[in-house]
Amino acid sequence: MIKTVAVVAPVHNEVDNIPLLFSRLKAAAERRPDLAFRYVFVNDGSTDGSRQVLDDLADRHAEVAVLHLSRRFGHQAAVTAGVDHATGDIVCLIDSDLQDPPELLIDMIVEIEKGYDIVYGRRQRREGEMWLKRATAKLFYRVLSALTHVEIPPDTGDFRAMRANVADVLRSMREAHRFIRGMVAWTGFRSKALFYVREPRHAGRTKYSFSKMVRFASDAIFSFSDVPLRISKYVGLSTAMVGAMGMVYVLVQMLFYDNYVPGVSSTFFAVLFMGGVQLITLGIMGDYVGRLFEQSKQRPLYVLAEVRNVTPPAARPGVQQPEEAEPVSYGHYARS
Repeated sequence: MIKTVAVVAPVHNEVDNIPLLFSRLKAAAERRPDLAFRYVFVNDGSTDGSRQVLDDLADRHAEVAVLHLSRRFGHQAAVTAGVDHATGDIVCLIDSDLQDPPELLIDMIVEIEKGYDIVYGRRQRREGEMWLKRATAKLFYRVLSALTHVEIPPDTGDFRAMRANVADVLRSMREAHRFIRGMVAWTGFRSKALFYVREPRHAGRTKYSFSKMVRFASDAIFSFSDVPLRISKYVGLSTAMVGAMGMVYVLVQMLFYDNYVPGVSSTFFAVLFMGGVQLITLGIMGDYVGRLFEQSKQRPLYVLAEVRNVTPPAARPGVQQPEEAEPVSYGHYARS
């Protein structure tokens, strides 16, 4: 039976959005007085006053927990920190920019009570976004679906609710390059989509520049597919076949025809083509090797500088707890 719900919200420079987000979350929770809600805000290195606003919330509301990361570790690491410290029969994820409606979380909880393990928001429309961003987002999900063997729902973000058993599996996945919506889909639990219209930002500016979006897309593809490696292999084989056919053609021209004129340009373009193919292949291999290198260092995914109203998570398999009063958990507590 579901009794408790934890809502995780990563925050980076959202000082104007936090009060309204919390008030809408509280108003939505009043629709379910039978459930105990707890809110976990993760301050991902904010520099605009978000820290003080979050601390004020924690001082006035015992159900509000705040995690201050020691610096900016990125959205996916902040979500991970929140999930690591979220305790509840259901764990919900929502961004702090108010593009995803907090009220929909209650509908997600209802669907989970019907037997689903994961309920995620799927964007029917994206208001206030340029056509280029909408087009590239649509293309990304289609390409990702074609390249991966995991069925990752298109037009979705991290906005979702999941049972505690799903959150436990997610906590056990400690890969450095994270694509959480794909990791949740990988678990294979019973899922359902709820369609909604994604609103424009309430305040502030998006934190995802074009370069960050490209890096995020790369993490998604390289984390869930080895198809780029196989494509590079097939391109190499095709290039070798074309080269072999070219050599046969040149040999025939030399042996049987008098009009053969040796040229520099054909050699030049052949070298450029082969060199480009080799560099692309090496670059793809380098992406995979780089991720192995990052993972092999086994650094914490985040560092907690300070926490408010947080009950340290219980020991879990594979996680060594020190004797001190401050457990390291999945991340790492900074020492003063």
